[in-house]
Amino acid sequence: MGNDGAERAHVVVILPCLNEEAAIASTVAEFRAALPDATVVVYDNDSTDRTAELARRAGAVVASEPRRGKGNVVRRAFADLDADVFVLADGDGTYDASEVGRLVQLLESQGLDMITGRREHRDPGAYRRGHVMGNRLFSQIVSSLFGAGIADIFSGYRILSRRFVKSFPAMAEGFEIEAEMSIHALQLRMPIAEHAVPYARRGKGSHSKLNTLRDGFRILRHVVRLNRLHRPRRFFGLLGSCVVASSLAIGLPIVLTFLEIGQVPRFPSAILAASLSLLGALLWLLGFMLESTSQLSLELKRLRYLELRAPTPLRQHHSSVRSVGMR
Repeated sequence: MGNDGAERAHVVVILPCLNEEAAIASTVAEFRAALPDATVVVYDNDSTDRTAELARRAGAVVASEPRRGKGNVVRRAFADLDADVFVLADGDGTYDASEVGRLVQLLESQGLDMITGRREHRDPGAYRRGHVMGNRLFSQIVSSLFGAGIADIFSGYRILSRRFVKSFPAMAEGFEIEAEMSIHALQLRMPIAEHAVPYARRGKGSHSKLNTLRDGFRILRHVVRLNRLHRPRRFFGLLGSCVVASSLAIGLPIVLTFLEIGQVPRFPSAILAASLSLLGALLWLLGFMLESTSQLSLELKRLRYLELRAPTPLRQHHSSVRSVGMR
């Protein structure tokens, strides 16, 4: 994938699978045709059907992650595998593999760390309405909390640099892994891009493992958790402001009554208002204290990211510049 006859980058395609025997063989074949030099690795996520057998017959390397959940698979794959470019997709045949060669070239030529395949579908059956609305809602939430830049934060089609993968502390267990990857890239202000890719209906015999309500709640909880960890001043500041507002709502009438008659008629309410105001102040203080810890954590993640080599063409360009400088 390099330029001017340079050495090709090693590409690995990762396909997490749970009971995808209906689509996995064709999906493997499509990615092998699109990237003949790549290694296609199917991670069998405790399937009870013939997913592993059919993937192996189709020419894929088959690995296993017995703990169910896409996040568990991605964490295991990122730890086990090494390559210059990582392609992450689903094994259900919904993503267009013919686009992957162009996206890998784009990642390398522009020195990007992540390209997200923004899903575009013409078939109404490809994308449930609830998922469309949820995706837009969560994308707006993430953009407001961590910065804009990714319109489809839940896309499972990602082209990733080695620098991204080996600096990504994957903690999610389920489908919230895509949101976590998006937030990681936005946090470190990595060079990223997003490109439209066709998104198709699942084939006959293939069923989605995503539960709209259950997994939607888990994703929201995970986003809130990441906001608490990485934006503590905003999180605890907002929480403290709500507590102080409650204190004022309870205590202001008591103060006005005291100014009018010189007495405090409701001591329990006065004590509650004072306690809430103190709690709100403590939450504000906690947010400021944790902000320094969060900043240190972010700086360490950034330093780890900078320790890793840049995408191939940038390394080659850097070597050429260094050679010229040595002359």
